Order: sequence, then C-alpha cells, then structure tokens
Amino acid sequence: MSRVGSSFVAAPADNTYNAAHLLVLEGLDAVRKRPGMYIGSTDTRGLMHCLWEIIDNGVDEALAGVAHLVEITLHDDGSVEVFDDGRGIPTDKEPKTGLPGVEVVATKLHAGGKFGGGSYVATGGLHGVGLSVVNALSSRMDIDVDRSPSQQGLSFQRGVPGVFDGDGPTASFTPRSGLTRKGKRVAKGRTGTRIRFWPDRQIFTKDAGFEMEGLIGRARQTSYIVPGLELLIRDQRTGDVAEERFRHDGGIAEFVEFLSHGEPVTDILRLQGTDTFTETVPLLDDKGHMTPQEIERELTVDVAVRWDTAYDTEVRSFVNVIATPKGGTHVSGFDAALTKTFNDAMRGAKVLKTADTDVIKDDVMEGLTAVVTVRLAEPQFEGQTKEILGTPAARSVVRKVVASELKSFLTSTKRAEKAQAKLLMEKVAGASKTRLAARQHKENQRRKTALESSALPAKLFDCRSTDTERTELFIVEGDSAMGTAKAARSSEFQALLPIRGKILNVQKATVGDMLKNTECASIIQVVGAGSGRTFELEAARYGRIILMADADSDGAHIRCLLATLFFKYMPELVADGRLYSAVPPLHRIELSNPKKGMDKYIYTYSDGELQRRLAELKKKNVRWKEPIQRYKGLGEMDADQLAETTMDPRHRTLRKLTIDDVDEASRVFELLMGSDVAPRKEFIVQGAYEVDVDTIDA
Repeated sequence: MSRVGSSFVAAPADNTYNAAHLLVLEGLDAVRKRPGMYIGSTDTRGLMHCLWEIIDNGVDEALAGVAHLVEITLHDDGSVEVFDDGRGIPTDKEPKTGLPGVEVVATKLHAGGKFGGGSYVATGGLHGVGLSVVNALSSRMDIDVDRSPSQQGLSFQRGVPGVFDGDGPTASFTPRSGLTRKGKRVAKGRTGTRIRFWPDRQIFTKDAGFEMEGLIGRARQTSYIVPGLELLIRDQRTGDVAEERFRHDGGIAEFVEFLSHGEPVTDILRLQGTDTFTETVPLLDDKGHMTPQEIERELTVDVAVRWDTAYDTEVRSFVNVIATPKGGTHVSGFDAALTKTFNDAMRGAKVLKTADTDVIKDDVMEGLTAVVTVRLAEPQFEGQTKEILGTPAARSVVRKVVASELKSFLTSTKRAEKAQAKLLMEKVAGASKTRLAARQHKENQRRKTALESSALPAKLFDCRSTDTERTELFIVEGDSAMGTAKAARSSEFQALLPIRGKILNVQKATVGDMLKNTECASIIQVVGAGSGRTFELEAARYGRIILMADADSDGAHIRCLLATLFFKYMPELVADGRLYSAVPPLHRIELSNPKKGMDKYIYTYSDGELQRRLAELKKKNVRWKEPIQRYKGLGEMDADQLAETTMDPRHRTLRKLTIDDVDEASRVFELLMGSDVAPRKEFIVQGAYEVDVDTIDA
C-alpha cells in the first residue's frame, strides 16, 4: 500500500507473479549458478579447492588402508590429472537410478560412499559434493576406473555425461549416459581411479591457475597426516618436467620436527587417546520420515607437541585429512587443556607460588609447535570449504585426552621426563613474568600519559606570570606552613603546592607505585614537563622549584625524599640548576636595646651561628630578651617573618641542589634511599663515631 497525505491508497494488484517465475535449479545447474557457495570463490583459491576435492578422494582411500599412492599431474593444456591406487569408483549399476556408480557420484549432489557408513570410517569429504561439483565446473572431465577385467570410463561436459570425438574440451561432444569407454585389460587385484579435468573458463577468472607452491605445501602436510602414503606431483607445464615426491612414515611427529626451528626444550610428545560420544542426527525411519536419532560416534585424538627456546607458536590442526586453518572445537579443547593442566601441575610442583597469578594460554604457547589431529565419521564443518570444525563433542574429548596425557608427562617421576618437565614449567613461568612486566610497563605509560595531559590539581595556588625566568614553585609541607606561606608569597610570580607528610621513597618503589602516589603525581603534573624518558626541560612551567620544609630532622627527611623524586624522574631539571632548598631560620633573637642601625630581630640558621651572634652582642653590650625563640616549624612564623627570612628574594637564603658527578650521585641515592639495607647500616655505624653528641637536638 502507498501513502498519500494522511490517508492510505491500495496499490494495484499484480497477478502476473506465479509459479512460472520460480527458478528451479536441478542437479548441477545450482552449482554453476552459485559456484561460490560450494568452492568459496572462482579465482585461484577456488580452483585449488576443486583440485583438493579430487585429491582428497584418493587420500580417503589411503585412510581406509586401501591406497598407497596418489599422483597429481599438471598438464600444459591447463588440465590436471589425479590418480590413486585405491579400490576404484564402483562401475556397477546403482539400484535406485540404474546408472553406473561412477556416473552417479559425478553427476548427483550428495551421492557417494561417505554417506552410507559402510565404506569409510573417517574421511576428508563430508558433503558428497566434491566430485560432482568439480565436474559441474569443468568444461571437460574424464574418469577412468581400473577394475578387473578391464579399464572402464566415461566423459562429461559441464556435468553432462557423453562422448568426445577428440582430445581436449573443444572436441565435438555427444551427450550419452552410461560407461562409454573401455580400455586395456586390468590385472586381477589391481585397482585405481584416474580423473582428469579442464576447469571451465566460463566460471573461473582468467588469471585463476594451479599453484605449484601451494600444491607442494599441502601435499607435504598430507603425507605427514597419513603415514605411509606417497604423493607424487608432476608439473608438465614447462619444458622441463618437475617432480616432487612426499612420503613420511613417522607421521605427525616428523611434521612437528619439520615445523620446529628453535633449540628443543622437550622431546616430541605424542598425546593420544580415543573416546566415544553420542550425536543426534536426522535419519529416515521405516515410514520414510526424517526423525532425530542418537548415534554413538568414536573420536580418535592424536596430537604431537614440542616446546623450543624460540618465542613463536606454530599450531596446525586437521580433521581426518582436512586442514582446519581457522581451528574449531578440537583446537579450543586443546587450548583449554593446555592452560588448566599447566596451572595445576605448576602449583603442584611449587613453580607457581600461592600469591602468583595463573599462567594464561599465551604463556604456555610460547615456543610451542603442535599438530592436532582428530578422526571421526561425518564431522560437522562450518561451510563447504571446511576451514573450521564445528562438532561440539570434539572439544570435550580432545580436552580430556590432552589433559590426561600432558599431566602424565608434567608429573612424571622418570628422570629424563622429570628434568624436561621442570625446564618446561620454568620456561612457562618466565614467559608469564615477562608478560606481566610488559603489561605493568604499558599501564605505567598509559597512566603517565594521562597524568601529564590532565588538569592541574585543585590544591595548587598558581602564580599569574608565565615567564619561566621569574616564576617559582614552592613545594610546602604542612597545612599550618601553607596558610602562612599563602600570606607571605608574591602571587605575581610565586606558586605554592602543598604536600602532606613524607612522600613515597621512589628509590625503592616501582614506576607504577610512584605514579599511583597522590603527592608524587601532583608534583609531576604541576611541573608539567613529564617524567622519566618523556621529560622535556623546555616544557617546565617554572624557572625554580623550591623545597620548603621545617628546619628539623623530619623536614630534612622530607627534603631528601623530594630530592630523590626529582633526581630519579626529572634529573635534567636538577642538572640545569633549577632545584633549590629553602633555608628557614632556626632562632629569632629579640633585642631589648638595639643600637642605631640594628634591626630589632636577628635570625640565625644554626646553633653555631647563634652562639657567635650572642657573643658579638654581648661584646657590644646589647641585651636580648630571654628565652630566645627556637622555631620548631614554619607554621610558628607569621607571614612577615616567613616572607623576610625564606620567601622574599631580597632577603632569603636558598641552597641550590646540583649534580657534579651523576654516577656518584646515583650511588649515594641508592646507598641512602635504596632497598639494600646492609650498606646503609654500615654507613650509619661508621658515621656514628663522627657525631658530636652535644649538638644533637634531643
């Protein structure tokens, strides 16, 4: 219906759409109409998939124990020929259709010996579309079967059986059903199948071709998966015939040896086992209805693994003889078994302590080479290209087998295995520690970046000027001192940042702990030049950084902790002479009868200076009020006194903190502030003999 304004108007009825418009694709027409649904694509990848559908039929014969040779020949006319010495496709008539068996499997979708359950236990094919799909996508296919007493065969043009009157796909073709070709006699007991096909260029792209490199790679891995099977590849497309032959009686253990490159940490381990599971599948009942029934399946697991000193991981997985490059349920079961078994074994062996976090999959997989194979009847794949196994039960069966076998190795009491297992568990533990350290470093960098780009802390009392030649930042300890300093400062060029108590000793702490500390983080934010490797001196917001703490032992400790922070994480600022320590007075002498030109108050900065000044006053016959004031902290001064003695550039005294020898400074900081207690204790004990007990302010 269509809408006009606010009302609806009925659209005119269309009675021309009826059953005649429904396109019914019969047989192989569906394949030619939508080839991508069956072979994935129509480029080189799809063409190679067609070739492997044919080769896999021969390999399935080898899996059944009735074939030992598969020959692949690439001809110079663009065709390819595959021969296997298996039982040969049946040539007798199939009861339901009355056609020869070879014609049925080549022309009917979902027809073949892999469906009945009597011919094959485990196969590479599942959907029964391999040969028939390739036939539909070929401009010509010739099939010859060796079965006593004579060789018989037939040809097809784009899936239609018939007879060619010459060689190649361009020869004249006459459609005809049934076996149309008889060859030489076949000796009793000799069997085999020879299939030659020419890809249809109406379907495949112009640049689609058979890749020798890809063919060699897959033939090699197939020879490992099926021990005793020989695969011969013959390339006749160039003047010189190139041949490659593969046979590996050692199976997947040899495959692991081939794939592994580092120095071995363990021998090649074989983890093998068999288990059964039930699967619900729809089957025809006596009345011809499809009803779900439970079938018991057997799944065989064979895994070969080896760990080496390298860092790369190489895992290849197969179902029957089909490679599953994208994994599936069998690989997920393998991964799960590895991680859990290693965690249990490593905690049992005390390689992992109670406080340690569990190792993860990546830790265990580092340096691992593995080939995971499972064999079962009628595996479920996700898609015709069979890159992912979907059978749910494979996960639990593989996990159970691998966990049991691997646990036996890791907890073995045999001397050789025990030594290898210990080395392996230590390697995994080392990988875990490295990963955690890298993650910590990454988090620190992220936290540092966020710190450097975030807004200034609210507790900062900033100055108005931005001229770094004049600006000063006072780092002030204590709330009482902060209140006095606010009244004493010149807000034009002096900024104040309060800190509470003693900050973290960054010489002992990690970078992460330093960045988590509120006081340290605030100082780095306010300075504004970053820290560590990211520090940029030009970005510093102030020309001078002045540490202002009480003139007692606690104040000295706080200054020492602050100096450690700047030296470790902002050393360029110290080297440039921008770090200072304020020098507040210790005493105030109030004169009773100051003479002309003398101030009423005299400040001294040490006990020695106090004694000298008192001696001078006594000599000049100048009296003072008793008792002499001793400042315990900056908060005891009023604003005028603090400004005059400590903050006013015209009267104050500052002590510049500089570095003459970086290495020596590093040694001293590590000695006095580092984690190692013994050298510091020795330093204190030796220095104790040089202390004047009378000068200690008790």
